[in-house]
Amino acid sequence: MESSGIKTMTVGDVELAYETFGDPSATPVLLVSGLGSQMISYADELCAGLAARGLFVIRFDNRDVGLSTHLHDAGLPRLGDVRRGDRSSVHYELADMAADTAGLVDALGLGSVHLVGVSMGGMIAQRVAIDHPARVRSLTSIMSTTGDRSVGGATEAAQGVLYAPPAQDRDGAIARQLETSRVIGSPGFPFDEEAVRARAALAYDRAHDPAGVARQMAAIVTSPDRTADLGRVTVPTLVIHGSEDALVNVSGGRATAAAVPGAELVVIEGMGHDLPRPLWDE
Repeated sequence: MESSGIKTMTVGDVELAYETFGDPSATPVLLVSGLGSQMISYADELCAGLAARGLFVIRFDNRDVGLSTHLHDAGLPRLGDVRRGDRSSVHYELADMAADTAGLVDALGLGSVHLVGVSMGGMIAQRVAIDHPARVRSLTSIMSTTGDRSVGGATEAAQGVLYAPPAQDRDGAIARQLETSRVIGSPGFPFDEEAVRARAALAYDRAHDPAGVARQMAAIVTSPDRTADLGRVTVPTLVIHGSEDALVNVSGGRATAAAVPGAELVVIEGMGHDLPRPLWDE
């Protein structure tokens, strides 16, 4: 099923690039990407497969990645200072990215959507459900956490690739993504090097902006724990997490499901911090 092609929509002070799959009159599902990830992190075939099952699929680039607005004038956040409590270099929080997401729903005239978020995208989706409940028909939080620092921690190896210095060129960016995927990917499923390599190359060609990724990281670090607020979420909620997630430990998913009344938790054995192709049908 072919996509609509890339379009842009002005939402508040930013322009968001987005792409759709399927019949616009069908049930809408909006996919929110993770830290530093562009909309292409949701593979074309995955989006087309969802559309073939009767959904109108929308994927988009968050602010500061891909073809959406990059806040270059905001500069580079001082992450060391941020972790010590100095937020003077932080330009936005997850709540602002949630407002972007809700604004896109409004701008597209969708009213409300089934909202799916992966990793940081799950954090954003949670915040949308908290702050903009009328925009959400259901919430699916995948490989994410609540903001409670006592859960969802990364392994030492995962922290190593997460905080490694940014790549300086295209080949370096591809190599870095391959290394990262081997560390945080799903040990219970085959490693698809060709797909990872191709997606990393496309991501670099679309936009390579380490400062933008750092600003997203600062938004995560400075945003408050959502646990108590998640207790107010009333829409049907599904939490999906891999048993072998090295970047966001499965305790983050368990805590999310425990925080949302009536949430369903699905822990997938052998899954890490990615969406392996063999799991797409499920």
